Amino acid sequence: MTATPPSVPIAVSTAARSVPPAQGPRRWACGGPALGTSVVLGGLLAQEFGAAMAASLLPQVGTLGIVALRLTVSAVVLLAVCRPRVRGHRRADWAVIVAFGVALASMNTLFYQAIARIPLGAAVTLEVLGPLVLSVVTARRAASWLWAALALGGVALLGRGGLDSLDGVGVGFALGAAALWAAYILLSARIGARFPKADGLALAMAVGAVLSLPAGLADAGGRLLDPVIFGLGAAVAVLSSALPYTLEMLALRRLAPATFAVLMSLAPAVAALAGYLVLHQGLAGIDLIAITLVVAASAGAVRGSGR
Repeated sequence: MTATPPSVPIAVSTAARSVPPAQGPRRWACGGPALGTSVVLGGLLAQEFGAAMAASLLPQVGTLGIVALRLTVSAVVLLAVCRPRVRGHRRADWAVIVAFGVALASMNTLFYQAIARIPLGAAVTLEVLGPLVLSVVTARRAASWLWAALALGGVALLGRGGLDSLDGVGVGFALGAAALWAAYILLSARIGARFPKADGLALAMAVGAVLSLPAGLADAGGRLLDPVIFGLGAAVAVLSSALPYTLEMLALRRLAPATFAVLMSLAPAVAALAGYLVLHQGLAGIDLIAITLVVAASAGAVRGSGR
């Protein structure tokens, strides 16, 4: 989700509620599930290759700079497209918006701090533990704990010598992002119940941008205004946020939510591919096995959750 909402398995039901329900055969029109699968995979590729592009920008603008640039551009795009209503909301609604914005800004900051220190595939594998643990807990089924054990086995294999081979600080940041991803999912459900369409996400993204911009400007300074860096940062925002969100919404018109969730469980594998192709981050055979175990555990957990 990479730290890129709303690509999370357990949030599928929330995302599906924001899509107009399909009626009869029309649900499978215009390509049906085959096209829906392609759309999901396209969104995943955009999301993880956007994260890889962001990692390549970290030496130029720093973690706080890229977070500020990404959230600000994403907020501008979402506000322009959604045009959310600002007036008329209750204080409780704004409290959820602010909490959602804080979660977005914090999750992105921790994730980018992680990929500055450990390979992208490992970071996403660790981060996806947040949604995985949440789906296991909410499922309340004994079989779910078997999937959790499988995921833990995969995490234990990460790196040639296990987690000890990875930067400890980077691992900590990735696990912190995982916890915030779980918080994001819970807040996403509340946002979906209080605001129509993507209005809540647009407002929360604006809050996240406001929170991250001062620190980003202090960290990167005038480098954020460099035309090349700004253009690449804008591309990161589109690839990591706007494009995946749009593709996921289209996919949910053609796929059953459970199928969509299983496909989204491929995120660690796609991230590993992006890290290899864009950042030249090689993975040992045992690392690939670890990622495969976590992907299998995520897919099994969301298939068996019944939620």
